[in-house]
Formats: sequence, structure tokens, C-alpha cells
Amino acid sequence: MTQAAVLDAPPQPTEAPPARRAPRRTGGNTRHLSDFTELTKRAKAEGLMARSHGYYITRMVIYPLLLGALAWGSILLGDSWWQLALAFVVAIVMTQIAFLGHDAAHRQIFASPKLNEWTSLVVINLFVGMGLGWWQMKHGKHHAAPNQAGRDPDVRRGTVAYTPEDVQSRPTAVQRWLSSHQGVWFFPITTLAGLQLHVAGIQRLLSREKVDRRWTELAFILIRHTTLIAFAFLVMSPAIAASFLAVEVLVFGFYLGMSFAPNHIGMPMVPKEVRIDFLRRQVLMSRNISGGRFVDWLLGGLNYQIEHHLFPSMSRPNLRKVAPMVREHCDRLGINYHQTSLGRSYVEVARYINRVGRGNIDVWACPLASSLRSGGTLATATA
Repeated sequence: MTQAAVLDAPPQPTEAPPARRAPRRTGGNTRHLSDFTELTKRAKAEGLMARSHGYYITRMVIYPLLLGALAWGSILLGDSWWQLALAFVVAIVMTQIAFLGHDAAHRQIFASPKLNEWTSLVVINLFVGMGLGWWQMKHGKHHAAPNQAGRDPDVRRGTVAYTPEDVQSRPTAVQRWLSSHQGVWFFPITTLAGLQLHVAGIQRLLSREKVDRRWTELAFILIRHTTLIAFAFLVMSPAIAASFLAVEVLVFGFYLGMSFAPNHIGMPMVPKEVRIDFLRRQVLMSRNISGGRFVDWLLGGLNYQIEHHLFPSMSRPNLRKVAPMVREHCDRLGINYHQTSLGRSYVEVARYINRVGRGNIDVWACPLASSLRSGGTLATATA
């Protein structure tokens, strides 16, 4: 694979960079910007930027009806431990609804930004109980610089170590030991992802920083959590109700975590100072998951992570259609387009974070990143 004169295209979390904008570096080769605009023109010519109203409206009707049916089934079950099986199903439906909120926040559903905004507010805050503003801020930064140290909040220093520097910064021997075994506990700990998302959204809304729609978001979240908790304790005994709520939030977190984990973990990491053109930035740091339409549904379209990062506002059904075009375009340009099965993706994730935790990997030594060591400009990269 050969890549030359990698330039920085202006980061656009929700839309592709406009073709008319010149690269920041004077005297640079603009061919890399045209590499993406050529692909965009082909996608538009095929009608793949069109909205899929029927697809989304159908789901926005079906999922609330499913929740209503589950509520009725819960009332009929009464004070029974079989309620935990219903809690499992509720968590699955909630995760699917969260995927709809993700799509609305990316303006995939409607042409009107305002309509998308209110749809995502209702879906994410009122139905799922998360904070839209906090998630949008974090997710926008991720789209602008996936897997880039110091810029992508999804790989910032935290519970999981994504770079050897993260491991070395652990202050205690116990923390370093946990890091060395993080490939083992990473997947079980995703059960707490849902709880973390709920808490983080509320924390931002209660903070002193300026937050748009603060009271609307808070009201929606309060209604959602109060309704679910009150329902559980009215229909079930306290022990079963508490177990029901725990199962719902843990399964929701696990499902979300297992849906997001394969997207970028184990793909090339990029030093903070390096600048890469938009097409390569999004393709090289993302992983696609094969598996047909069931996997499309299971992962909410996130299995087409490469296409989603290239066309964030493209409706979910069109990602499958544009994927062969993107792959052919990348093959022609010599850009690595990585796709694997769902099971294999989890193996890649576990091996990567385990090797990082044990200090057995230099994350900058991958085919892309090894050529980016020498400063913020890449004159020529060969892998």
C-alpha cells in the first residue's frame, strides 16, 4: 500500500469536507482531497444520499408498540421472576431505539435539521434516558479524529488502556496488573456502559457549563427514569423490581458495548500531531463487520463503520449499498479496507488491548502509524 503527501482536511463530524476548501498547507498535493470528492460524487449520482423515510418511520412506530406490549406482558406476569426475561427483551428493544437516536443525531432520518434534533431528543432522552447533548459533543469529536491520541475521546486515558503510555501512567501495581489482564475483563465490564452513559449525561446537564436545551433534556430523562422505576415497583415486589431494573441496564450496556467495541479498537492509532486526509483518516481507523442483514439489524448499521464515518448523514439502509463502491474505490487507491466477521472482530479487540496492557505492542508500529512517527507531515508512506 502506498500513500503520498497526506494532508489534513478540515474535520467535519456530521458532513464530509467541502471540495472547494483548499488544504491548509500551501504547495501541497490536492489529489487526496479529490480522492474523497470523487467518491462522494459517485454516491450522490447513485441516489445513495436520499432519505429512507419508510424505513425509519416504520421502526419509530414498531418499537414504541413493542414497549407497550412488553409493559402489558409484565402486568400480566405480575410478581414473578420471569420478569427478568422480559427485562432482557426490554434492554434489546431499548438498544435498538438508541440506534435510531444515533441516526437522528447524525441527521440521517429527515432533511430538516430541526426535525432530526427533536427526534433524537425524544428518542435518546425520553425513551432511552441518556443525555443527547453530552453524547453529541463526545461523538462529534470522535468522528473528527477516530483513534487519534489526545483528540478522540473514545480512546482517552481511562479504565481501558489503549496505548503503552496509558499503562505506564497507572500509579499503583494493582492498576498495572489489571491493565495487563484487560483483555479478560474488558467484555464483562461493558455491562456497566449503560449506567455510565446515563450518569455522564446527567452530570453534564447538572454542571455549570453552558448546555443547550438543559431543562428539556433533564425533564425528558426524569420522566423516563421515573416512569420505568415506578412501573417496576408497582407491578413487582421490591426484590424482583430491583432485579428487573438491574438486568435491563446491564444488558443494555453490554449490548451497546459489544456493538461499539469492534468499530475501532485494534485498528491503527495515530499520534496527536499527525494530520491525515479525510478519506484515509476514516477508512484506515475503522473496521467493518460482515454477516448479512441480521448483523445489519443486530449492530444497528454500525457494522458498516467505514461507510458511516465517510458519510455520517447517509441513511442506514444505504450504507449496505454504498459499501461495494467504497471498497472498490479504496482498493484502486491502495487504501486498506478492513472487514471481518463479528466473532473475529472480538478476537482482534481482545488481543490488541491485552497486548497493550502487557506492554507487548507498540501501537505506533502498525503499517500506517509507523510511517507517521517523524512529525506531523507524511511525505511518503509505504506498507
